[in-house]
Amino acid sequence: MSHTPWPQSIDNIFPRSIVSILANFQAFNSTRGAVDDPIQTQCGSLRQAIDEAVNVTVLTGAGISAESGVPTFRGKDGLWRNFSAGELATPGAFGRDPRLVWEWYDWRRSIVKQAQPNPGHFALAELQRRKTGGNGKTTAFTLITQNVDGLHDRAGSEQPLKLHGDLWYLRCVECSKIEKNEDVPLRELPPRCACGGLIRPAVVWFGEPLPEIEWDLANKASERGGIFMVVGTAGVVYPAAGLAGVAYGKGAKLAVINPEPTPLDHLAQWVLRGPAGEILPRLV
Repeated sequence: MSHTPWPQSIDNIFPRSIVSILANFQAFNSTRGAVDDPIQTQCGSLRQAIDEAVNVTVLTGAGISAESGVPTFRGKDGLWRNFSAGELATPGAFGRDPRLVWEWYDWRRSIVKQAQPNPGHFALAELQRRKTGGNGKTTAFTLITQNVDGLHDRAGSEQPLKLHGDLWYLRCVECSKIEKNEDVPLRELPPRCACGGLIRPAVVWFGEPLPEIEWDLANKASERGGIFMVVGTAGVVYPAAGLAGVAYGKGAKLAVINPEPTPLDHLAQWVLRGPAGEILPRLV
């Protein structure tokens, strides 16, 4: 299989009780009148569709992590020492100055380490448990993420497909060995492998292909139809954004959950405008 190029952007923390989070949101919802809340009405419709679907696929983007305080590293707010992500997250930048690139990633890891999964992350983990928990139906739930922060893992999601890699894994550029490393700060910059080779973050940089296995599984999940949810992403970064079109072409019903309008809204049966951390718990 040929690799799909990545032409645009790349776009454990303290345990929290899922039960208490969902209970808080249920209490919050009980004070809102469904008649006066069109979002609540749409949430009820989508929740029923999710319950009845034999396949649910979710694609998440930077927006859901931003609600946990993880910077999106875009625009002026994404600058670090006057460098943008596009200047540092490239093989060329690493080849020229691996220490500089690693200083940036070490800083990023320190920020992400302090972040916590928000109610949106926990709600997705709970939806996955419910859809795959032996309810007598043949169901599939696939979580696809463009995020590298690991917050879905911390919330309890099982085997999310990480299209852009994982900030907490490191890969040797010489022997290709991959290891998990959650040290903050790292003991050595740039880190080196036992073989003597330089180690880089196991993430997808600008100009690099997406991981073949994850991309193949993401496409297969999208082709199964059912319900396809787009959460916390404007749906403009390809090839990941194209998965919604794949699902739609196979008859899936689309749901878009995002604070701002997206190019996918006109295809979606449900357009829920708002933060993932407020809307997703209503679907559980």
